[in-house]
Amino acid sequence: MATPLIILAIESSCDDTSAAVIKEGVVLSNLIATQKVHEQYGGVVPEMASRAHMQNIVPVVSVALQQAGITLNDLSAIAFTQAPGLIGSLLVGACFAKGLAQSLQLPLIAVHHMQAHVMSHFIEDPKPSFPFLCLTVSGGHTQIVLMENYHSMRVLGETIDDAAGEAFDKTAKMLGLPYPGGPLIDKYAKEGNAKRFSFPISDMKGYDFSFSGIKTSILYFLQKEQKKQPDFIAQNLPDICASVQDTIIRSLMKKLEKAAKELGIKNVGIAGGVSANSALRAALQAAGERNGWQTFIPKFEYCTDNAAMIAITAHYKYIEGTSFADLSTVPTARAVW
Repeated sequence: MATPLIILAIESSCDDTSAAVIKEGVVLSNLIATQKVHEQYGGVVPEMASRAHMQNIVPVVSVALQQAGITLNDLSAIAFTQAPGLIGSLLVGACFAKGLAQSLQLPLIAVHHMQAHVMSHFIEDPKPSFPFLCLTVSGGHTQIVLMENYHSMRVLGETIDDAAGEAFDKTAKMLGLPYPGGPLIDKYAKEGNAKRFSFPISDMKGYDFSFSGIKTSILYFLQKEQKKQPDFIAQNLPDICASVQDTIIRSLMKKLEKAAKELGIKNVGIAGGVSANSALRAALQAAGERNGWQTFIPKFEYCTDNAAMIAITAHYKYIEGTSFADLSTVPTARAVW
């Protein structure tokens, strides 16, 4: 009887410490420890994030193994997030994974964080068929990715400046909402009129995005209106949130629909932290109905940073047999696919 393929994966690219165990492509556990300390600063503080990872990583890995009913001796390989992310946070996960792999004499599998977001669609059924077009949207990245098979992904377009998730969070900060503000904009937008206020959508060539202009227009708009009415934000918060959210999502969907139509692709999905946004999920489903797409949206637990997506990516890398990292591999804040 063949030994089952069991992988322990570690994700530490930003401020969530996560560990997951996967057995023959089935997730047995997926544990995430969040860091509340950053809320008072209105954003992630890199040094504090790396220190918290050092505190969390041992107990998180231990509980993930316990929940999966797996011991270290059962493991076939160790996987970790190599890039992109906060370099201090990445180092904690990478060093732990390398040390553990070396002590157990197991293969070490380096995983690209954004590839893993796309691969989150292959954790559970229904799974996309190829070719698969995925819009990955997070606080640090916005990309349209063409996936031709499990091992071939190509970035067709991406933001040339700010990410869509950053636009949500920075807008929330302008509105006086606590960090993380993106989910709060989604919450208030449900009560607002998305057509009340108008903001410009950038018209980049090809499939690229730009969100710096949207942020600037929102800032000037708020400054202008507050001069006329000091309590403008408090009196109009739901409508502002709905209008901002509608603008960002229309910008995203415009390029996604363009790419799908021009390439003739019918399997389309979203991934990344912003894919948890209810309006974006609804927009994808509506576009799918208009265009005859098969649409795919990960479960909420697989949208934000998590080790299960690292594990499923590592699973297919292991099967391929050509993507093991040697113990000198170092994490990087930015990486080209």
